[in-house]
Amino acid sequence: MSAPRVVNFGCRLNAAEAAGIEAMLAHAGDDETIVVNSCAVTQEAERDAFAAIRRLKREHPTHRIVVTGCAAQIDPARFSAMAEVAAVVGNRDKLAPETWATRAAGVSDIMVRQDFVESDAAIAPGRTRAFVEIQQGCDHRCTFCVIPYGRGPSRSLPQARAIARVAAAVASGRREVVLTGVDLTAWGSDLPSTPRLGDLCAAILAAVPDLARLRLSSVDPAELDARIFDLLAHERRFAPFLHLSAQAGDDLILKRMKRRHSRQQILDVVAKARAARADIAISADLIAGFPTESDAAFAQSLSLVEATGMANAHVFAYSPRPGTPASRMRAIAPEIVSRRSKLLREAVAAARKRYLDSRIGTFADVLVEKSGRDGLDAQGVRVKLAQAAAQGTLLRARIVGHDGVAADGVGEGVAA
Repeated sequence: MSAPRVVNFGCRLNAAEAAGIEAMLAHAGDDETIVVNSCAVTQEAERDAFAAIRRLKREHPTHRIVVTGCAAQIDPARFSAMAEVAAVVGNRDKLAPETWATRAAGVSDIMVRQDFVESDAAIAPGRTRAFVEIQQGCDHRCTFCVIPYGRGPSRSLPQARAIARVAAAVASGRREVVLTGVDLTAWGSDLPSTPRLGDLCAAILAAVPDLARLRLSSVDPAELDARIFDLLAHERRFAPFLHLSAQAGDDLILKRMKRRHSRQQILDVVAKARAARADIAISADLIAGFPTESDAAFAQSLSLVEATGMANAHVFAYSPRPGTPASRMRAIAPEIVSRRSKLLREAVAAARKRYLDSRIGTFADVLVEKSGRDGLDAQGVRVKLAQAAAQGTLLRARIVGHDGVAADGVGEGVAA
């Protein structure tokens, strides 16, 4: 059994960083190290990382296990105490080439440093999409979240460097780029003249004409700027897809979460996005069972799925994070949290089916992936193709059916 170089948990930002680590390990010729890139967003994510470390060491006893990521950043002692772990690397240091050039010989400085690493070229080869990190950290303190403690304050990659990273990804053969960050819509707030995320997206599309598709990862409904909606309306290479960090559909719960948006603001953002681009797909993050959540408050989150016409959502059962204000609030009984999570996931599955039903008979621009028999369309739907096509082809396909999760498509030609 061949050993993986990187085992990744968590968000798209972690996925982008994992690709960079993998490329740097390959460049260093290190086939003896396995990196576990951890996540701290829930207790389950942390448990999964601990279980993976033990399993990897059993399966690959001669390999060195190095742990990084948010869970390791927040509580390095727990990981360094594990017999299976050879080293712990902080979040900033995990993207420093020198960390992996020396094969992570010891436990690194765990301090969060407030800059970007200079390794812009860490792009793993042979894939159709690239996750490009343009923002780090977060200045907000949602009451349920520990991620700012693992990532530090918000920092933006300057526009010129962001464009260079995208151009490098396209030069390596990528057709689609996904912009990632901890608080993506905060990009530019710390830069001279405080540009907005929409300004950066417009500049990237203008500067990199060979980029077939630009996509945003998770965005804050309170911070979307007017240029984003303008791009949705007028730029076909800007993916008609918004993944909203909604978290809840009830105003009181949103206030207790210390979110900066209301239920109505979520609805307004969705309406504005659909007015700009009728074929847009909306997805969201939703938390079930937040402390103090009443049946009526949960019903508001449940109804938000249908009210926004979601194409999909990520549902999280609330998980108390040590040291956060929410962990000191009145907790919901675990069995109620579990039941609400199940109901919310069922509502999302039903919404997914309705959305996929609506796509039958329409056309999709499918970016063909490695297998040649499936790919991702502009709205983020996985499409299974009736006939194989070359990896990296942007194929125009007619949607003829679905299985409730992915769509079935028949190729009609190469998309312009």
